[in-house]
Amino acid sequence: MRLDKFLKLSRLIKRRTVAKDVANQGRIEINGQPAKASSDLNVGDEIMIQYGHKTLTIQVESLQEHVKKDETARLYSVIREEKNESNG
Repeated sequence: MRLDKFLKLSRLIKRRTVAKDVANQGRIEINGQPAKASSDLNVGDEIMIQYGHKTLTIQVESLQEHVKKDETARLYSVIREEKNESNG
């Protein structure tokens, strides 16, 4: 499954186009490597996403084409959630 589609289905990022933009800005890594929106995901992959003031690291638990809103948390498990220090 593509990275941008997974992020949308898991509701970690609300829109697929936003996921694509974030990946193009170099703010997403898969297993420590810079990721593109079209990167293929596998179960067990570790994804690091840099949001505005926080960094979220998750592990892919399941890849499903269709998922209900209340089942999205089953797609991944949170490994780390860190707040980024602002320099201003």
